[in-house]
Amino acid sequence: MRRFPRIKRLYSGYADGVMPNLFSGGGDLDRAFLERSTGDWLARARAAPDTLYVVATTAGLVLLREPSGTEGLALLTADHALVRGAPEEAHVLLGMCGSARRVLIETSAEAAEASGLNFSELRPAVPLLSASEAALAAYARAIALWRGRQRFCGVCGGPTVPLQGGHLLQCRNPQCRSEFFPRIDPAVIVLVSDGDHALLGRQPQWPPGRFSTIAGFVEPGESLEDAVTREVLEETGVRVRSLAYHSSQPWPFPSQLMLGFRATADRHAPAAREVDAELEEYGWFSRAQILAGSIGLSSPESISYRLISSWAAEDS
Repeated sequence: MRRFPRIKRLYSGYADGVMPNLFSGGGDLDRAFLERSTGDWLARARAAPDTLYVVATTAGLVLLREPSGTEGLALLTADHALVRGAPEEAHVLLGMCGSARRVLIETSAEAAEASGLNFSELRPAVPLLSASEAALAAYARAIALWRGRQRFCGVCGGPTVPLQGGHLLQCRNPQCRSEFFPRIDPAVIVLVSDGDHALLGRQPQWPPGRFSTIAGFVEPGESLEDAVTREVLEETGVRVRSLAYHSSQPWPFPSQLMLGFRATADRHAPAAREVDAELEEYGWFSRAQILAGSIGLSSPESISYRLISSWAAEDS
Protein backbone atom coordinates (compact mmCIF):
# COMPACT_ATOMS: atom_id res chain seq x y z
CA MET A 1 0.00 0.00 0.00
CA ARG A 2 3.02 2.27 0.35
CA ARG A 3 3.07 4.65 -2.62
CA PHE A 4 5.94 7.01 -1.96
CA PRO A 5 8.11 5.72 -4.85
CA ARG A 6 5.53 7.34 -7.17
CA ILE A 7 6.02 10.73 -5.57
CA LYS A 8 9.77 10.34 -6.00
CA ARG A 9 9.28 9.87 -9.73
CA LEU A 10 6.97 12.86 -10.00
CA TYR A 11 9.33 15.21 -8.16
CA SER A 12 12.72 13.63 -8.88
CA GLY A 13 15.48 16.21 -9.04
CA TYR A 14 13.49 18.96 -7.34
CA ALA A 15 13.65 20.30 -3.81
CA ASP A 16 10.23 20.05 -2.19
CA GLY A 17 8.18 23.17 -2.86
CA VAL A 18 10.15 24.04 -6.02
CA MET A 19 8.55 21.89 -8.70
CA PRO A 20 4.99 23.00 -9.46
CA ASN A 21 2.17 20.70 -8.39
CA LEU A 22 0.24 18.92 -11.13
CA PHE A 23 -1.97 21.18 -13.30
CA SER A 24 0.26 24.18 -12.58
CA GLY A 25 3.37 25.49 -14.28
CA GLY A 26 1.93 25.49 -17.77
CA GLY A 27 5.14 24.27 -19.37
CA ASP A 28 6.29 26.71 -22.04
CA LEU A 29 2.90 28.42 -22.36
CA ASP A 30 2.90 32.23 -22.40
CA ARG A 31 -0.66 33.37 -21.71
CA ALA A 32 -0.19 36.27 -24.13
CA PHE A 33 -2.24 38.89 -22.32
CA LEU A 34 -1.40 41.62 -24.84
CA GLU A 35 -2.39 39.38 -27.74
CA ARG A 36 -5.85 38.91 -26.21
CA SER A 37 -6.58 42.64 -26.34
CA THR A 38 -6.07 42.93 -30.09
CA GLY A 39 -9.20 42.78 -32.20
CA ASP A 40 -7.69 40.56 -34.89
CA TRP A 41 -6.08 37.84 -32.75
CA LEU A 42 -8.39 35.14 -34.12
CA ALA A 43 -7.69 36.07 -37.74
CA ARG A 44 -3.96 35.83 -37.06
CA ALA A 45 -4.42 32.52 -35.26
CA ARG A 46 -6.40 31.06 -38.16
CA ALA A 47 -3.85 32.28 -40.68
CA ALA A 48 -0.84 30.83 -38.82
CA PRO A 49 -0.10 27.23 -39.89
CA ASP A 50 1.41 26.34 -36.50
CA THR A 51 -1.68 27.22 -34.42
CA LEU A 52 -2.96 24.20 -32.50
CA TYR A 53 -6.43 23.80 -31.01
CA VAL A 54 -7.57 22.19 -27.75
CA VAL A 55 -11.22 21.13 -27.57
CA ALA A 56 -13.22 21.11 -24.32
CA THR A 57 -16.91 21.01 -23.56
CA THR A 58 -18.94 23.28 -21.30
CA ALA A 59 -19.55 20.15 -19.20
CA GLY A 60 -15.83 19.71 -18.53
CA LEU A 61 -14.81 17.03 -21.02
CA VAL A 62 -11.54 17.35 -22.97
CA LEU A 63 -10.64 15.81 -26.32
CA LEU A 64 -7.89 13.18 -26.17
CA ARG A 65 -5.98 11.55 -28.98
CA GLU A 66 -7.51 8.33 -30.21
CA PRO A 67 -6.33 5.33 -28.17
CA SER A 68 -3.39 3.96 -30.12
CA GLY A 69 -0.53 3.67 -27.68
CA THR A 70 0.14 7.41 -27.89
CA GLU A 71 -2.63 8.65 -25.59
CA GLY A 72 -2.52 12.28 -24.61
CA LEU A 73 -4.24 15.59 -25.15
CA ALA A 74 -5.45 16.10 -28.72
CA LEU A 75 -3.95 19.20 -30.38
CA LEU A 76 -5.85 19.77 -33.62
CA THR A 77 -4.79 21.68 -36.71
CA ALA A 78 -6.93 24.14 -38.65
CA ASP A 79 -8.07 21.52 -41.18
CA HIS A 80 -9.84 19.36 -38.59
CA ALA A 81 -13.65 19.30 -38.89
CA LEU A 82 -14.15 20.43 -35.28
CA VAL A 83 -11.99 23.49 -35.91
CA ARG A 84 -13.45 24.34 -39.31
CA GLY A 85 -17.00 24.17 -37.98
CA ALA A 86 -16.45 26.15 -34.77
CA PRO A 87 -18.10 29.59 -34.66
CA GLU A 88 -15.98 32.62 -33.87
CA GLU A 89 -17.39 33.05 -30.36
CA ALA A 90 -16.33 29.48 -29.46
CA HIS A 91 -12.62 30.35 -29.72
CA VAL A 92 -10.51 31.32 -26.70
CA LEU A 93 -6.85 32.30 -26.88
CA LEU A 94 -5.06 30.18 -24.27
CA GLY A 95 -1.60 31.54 -25.08
CA MET A 96 1.52 30.85 -27.09
CA CYS A 97 4.21 28.20 -27.06
CA GLY A 98 7.07 30.10 -28.62
CA SER A 99 5.50 31.71 -31.67
CA ALA A 100 2.74 29.08 -31.98
CA ARG A 101 -0.72 29.86 -30.61
CA ARG A 102 -2.80 27.50 -28.49
CA VAL A 103 -6.52 28.09 -28.90
CA LEU A 104 -9.46 26.54 -27.06
CA ILE A 105 -12.46 25.43 -29.10
CA GLU A 106 -15.46 25.34 -26.78
CA THR A 107 -18.20 22.87 -27.69
CA SER A 108 -21.27 21.33 -26.10
CA ALA A 109 -21.47 17.89 -24.51
CA GLU A 110 -24.10 16.94 -27.11
CA ALA A 111 -21.82 17.90 -29.99
CA ALA A 112 -18.94 16.01 -28.40
CA GLU A 113 -21.04 12.87 -28.08
CA ALA A 114 -22.30 13.17 -31.66
CA SER A 115 -18.74 13.52 -32.97
CA GLY A 116 -17.80 10.01 -31.86
CA LEU A 117 -14.34 11.28 -30.84
CA ASN A 118 -12.40 10.47 -27.68
CA PHE A 119 -13.75 13.00 -25.17
CA SER A 120 -13.01 12.28 -21.53
CA GLU A 121 -13.31 13.74 -18.06
CA LEU A 122 -9.93 15.12 -17.06
CA ARG A 123 -9.41 13.36 -13.73
CA PRO A 124 -9.34 9.76 -15.05
CA ALA A 125 -7.29 10.93 -18.05
CA VAL A 126 -4.43 12.32 -15.93
CA PRO A 127 -2.29 9.13 -16.16
CA LEU A 128 -2.39 9.46 -19.96
CA LEU A 129 -1.06 13.03 -19.99
CA SER A 130 2.34 14.61 -19.59
CA ALA A 131 2.70 17.37 -16.97
CA SER A 132 2.50 20.10 -19.64
CA GLU A 133 -0.55 18.46 -21.28
CA ALA A 134 -2.28 18.17 -17.90
CA ALA A 135 -1.67 21.88 -17.21
CA LEU A 136 -3.01 22.91 -20.63
CA ALA A 137 -6.03 20.60 -20.31
CA ALA A 138 -6.85 21.92 -16.83
CA TYR A 139 -6.62 25.50 -18.08
CA ALA A 140 -8.88 24.77 -21.07
CA ARG A 141 -11.37 22.83 -18.96
CA ALA A 142 -11.69 25.58 -16.36
CA ILE A 143 -12.26 28.26 -19.02
CA ALA A 144 -14.84 26.15 -20.86
CA LEU A 145 -16.77 25.41 -17.66
CA TRP A 146 -16.78 29.08 -16.65
CA ARG A 147 -17.99 30.21 -20.08
CA GLY A 148 -20.73 27.57 -20.04
CA ARG A 149 -21.99 28.88 -16.70
CA GLN A 150 -21.81 32.57 -17.59
CA ARG A 151 -23.97 32.68 -20.71
CA PHE A 152 -26.18 35.28 -19.08
CA CYS A 153 -25.52 38.35 -16.98
CA GLY A 154 -25.83 37.88 -13.23
CA VAL A 155 -26.98 41.48 -12.82
CA CYS A 156 -29.76 41.95 -15.39
CA GLY A 157 -30.13 38.52 -16.99
CA GLY A 158 -29.10 39.64 -20.47
CA PRO A 159 -26.92 37.46 -22.71
CA THR A 160 -23.15 37.89 -22.60
CA VAL A 161 -20.62 38.28 -25.41
CA PRO A 162 -16.95 37.17 -25.26
CA LEU A 163 -14.17 39.77 -25.46
CA GLN A 164 -10.41 39.89 -24.84
CA GLY A 165 -9.66 36.58 -26.50
CA GLY A 166 -12.58 34.91 -24.73
CA HIS A 167 -11.36 35.75 -21.21
CA LEU A 168 -13.99 38.43 -20.59
CA LEU A 169 -17.76 38.02 -20.93
CA GLN A 170 -19.69 41.28 -21.12
CA CYS A 171 -23.43 41.80 -20.85
CA ARG A 172 -24.95 42.77 -24.21
CA ASN A 173 -27.56 44.99 -22.55
CA PRO A 174 -26.42 48.60 -23.31
CA GLN A 175 -27.91 49.78 -20.00
CA CYS A 176 -25.86 47.22 -18.06
CA ARG A 177 -22.59 46.17 -19.74
CA SER A 178 -21.48 44.28 -16.62
CA GLU A 179 -18.20 42.42 -17.07
CA PHE A 180 -17.38 38.90 -15.88
CA PHE A 181 -13.94 37.33 -15.62
CA PRO A 182 -13.06 33.66 -15.02
CA ARG A 183 -13.95 32.62 -11.48
CA ILE A 184 -11.46 30.97 -9.12
CA ASP A 185 -12.53 29.63 -5.71
CA PRO A 186 -9.67 29.74 -3.17
CA ALA A 187 -9.47 26.83 -0.75
CA VAL A 188 -6.93 26.09 1.97
CA ILE A 189 -5.46 22.65 2.61
CA VAL A 190 -3.19 22.00 5.56
CA LEU A 191 -0.95 19.31 7.04
CA VAL A 192 -1.17 19.77 10.81
CA SER A 193 1.46 18.02 12.92
CA ASP A 194 2.89 17.98 16.43
CA GLY A 195 6.30 17.03 15.04
CA ASP A 196 5.88 13.25 14.96
CA HIS A 197 2.18 12.82 14.18
CA ALA A 198 -0.08 14.26 11.48
CA LEU A 199 -3.74 15.21 11.90
CA LEU A 200 -5.78 13.62 9.10
CA GLY A 201 -9.48 13.06 8.45
CA ARG A 202 -11.74 11.11 6.14
CA GLN A 203 -15.07 11.86 4.51
CA PRO A 204 -17.79 9.18 4.50
CA GLN A 205 -17.90 8.83 0.69
CA TRP A 206 -14.21 7.90 0.42
CA PRO A 207 -12.97 4.30 0.09
CA PRO A 208 -12.46 2.57 3.45
CA GLY A 209 -9.15 3.43 5.09
CA ARG A 210 -8.43 6.59 3.07
CA PHE A 211 -7.42 9.72 4.99
CA SER A 212 -6.38 13.17 3.86
CA THR A 213 -5.33 16.59 5.05
CA ILE A 214 -7.85 19.11 6.37
CA ALA A 215 -9.25 21.46 3.71
CA GLY A 216 -12.00 23.98 3.11
CA PHE A 217 -13.02 27.08 1.18
CA VAL A 218 -11.94 30.57 2.14
CA GLU A 219 -14.96 32.62 3.26
CA PRO A 220 -15.62 36.32 2.60
CA GLY A 221 -13.67 38.57 4.91
CA GLU A 222 -11.08 35.91 5.78
CA SER A 223 -7.34 35.85 5.30
CA LEU A 224 -5.77 32.53 4.33
CA GLU A 225 -4.42 32.20 7.87
CA ASP A 226 -7.92 32.77 9.26
CA ALA A 227 -9.34 30.10 6.98
CA VAL A 228 -6.72 27.51 7.96
CA THR A 229 -7.31 28.12 11.66
CA ARG A 230 -11.11 28.04 11.30
CA GLU A 231 -11.26 24.90 9.12
CA VAL A 232 -9.04 22.85 11.44
CA LEU A 233 -10.98 24.02 14.49
CA GLU A 234 -14.41 23.37 12.91
CA GLU A 235 -13.57 19.92 11.59
CA THR A 236 -11.41 18.51 14.41
CA GLY A 237 -11.61 20.82 17.44
CA VAL A 238 -7.83 21.28 17.26
CA ARG A 239 -6.43 24.79 17.69
CA VAL A 240 -3.53 25.59 15.34
CA ARG A 241 -0.50 27.22 17.01
CA SER A 242 1.54 28.29 13.96
CA LEU A 243 1.41 27.86 10.22
CA ALA A 244 3.48 28.44 7.09
CA TYR A 245 2.72 28.43 3.37
CA HIS A 246 3.91 25.37 1.43
CA SER A 247 2.71 25.45 -2.21
CA SER A 248 -0.43 25.78 -4.33
CA GLN A 249 -2.28 23.76 -6.95
CA PRO A 250 -4.96 24.75 -9.46
CA TRP A 251 -7.68 22.12 -9.07
CA PRO A 252 -10.07 22.38 -12.02
CA PHE A 253 -12.94 20.37 -10.52
CA PRO A 254 -14.42 22.80 -11.24
CA SER A 255 -12.45 25.94 -10.33
CA GLN A 256 -10.53 25.73 -7.05
CA LEU A 257 -7.10 27.07 -6.26
CA MET A 258 -5.72 24.89 -3.46
CA LEU A 259 -3.41 26.85 -1.16
CA GLY A 260 -1.27 24.41 0.81
CA PHE A 261 0.02 25.03 4.33
CA ARG A 262 1.96 23.26 7.08
CA ALA A 263 0.82 23.93 10.66
CA THR A 264 1.65 22.85 14.20
CA ALA A 265 -0.70 21.96 17.04
CA ASP A 266 -0.72 20.18 20.39
CA ARG A 267 -1.83 16.58 19.92
CA HIS A 268 -2.70 16.14 23.60
CA ALA A 269 -4.72 19.32 24.07
CA PRO A 270 -8.45 18.76 24.70
CA ALA A 271 -10.84 19.66 21.92
CA ALA A 272 -11.30 23.43 21.81
CA ARG A 273 -14.90 23.20 20.58
CA GLU A 274 -17.59 20.89 19.29
CA VAL A 275 -16.90 19.87 15.69
CA ASP A 276 -19.19 19.70 12.67
CA ALA A 277 -20.17 16.46 10.98
CA GLU A 278 -18.31 16.92 7.69
CA LEU A 279 -15.67 14.32 8.58
CA GLU A 280 -16.62 10.75 9.37
CA GLU A 281 -13.40 10.23 11.31
CA TYR A 282 -10.21 12.09 12.14
CA GLY A 283 -7.13 11.41 14.22
CA TRP A 284 -3.39 11.66 14.66
CA PHE A 285 -1.18 9.26 12.67
CA SER A 286 2.53 8.68 13.20
CA ARG A 287 5.18 8.82 10.51
CA ALA A 288 5.70 5.09 10.96
CA GLN A 289 2.02 4.40 10.25
CA ILE A 290 2.04 6.54 7.11
CA LEU A 291 5.34 5.18 5.79
CA ALA A 292 4.14 1.62 6.42
CA GLY A 293 1.02 2.25 4.35
CA SER A 294 -1.36 1.66 7.28
CA ILE A 295 -3.77 4.20 5.80
CA GLY A 296 -4.71 5.05 2.25
CA LEU A 297 -3.88 8.46 0.85
CA SER A 298 -5.23 10.63 -1.95
CA SER A 299 -3.89 10.20 -5.49
CA PRO A 300 -0.17 11.04 -5.91
CA GLU A 301 -1.07 13.91 -8.24
CA SER A 302 -2.86 15.83 -5.46
CA ILE A 303 -1.36 18.49 -3.22
CA SER A 304 -2.74 16.55 -0.23
CA TYR A 305 -0.50 13.61 -1.11
CA ARG A 306 2.48 15.89 -1.51
CA LEU A 307 1.90 17.60 1.84
CA ILE A 308 1.64 14.26 3.64
CA SER A 309 4.46 12.46 1.84
CA SER A 310 6.94 15.33 2.14
CA TRP A 311 6.25 15.57 5.87
CA ALA A 312 6.45 11.80 6.42
CA ALA A 313 9.74 11.54 4.53
CA GLU A 314 11.52 14.25 6.52
CA ASP A 315 12.91 11.86 9.14
CA SER A 316 12.64 8.63 7.13
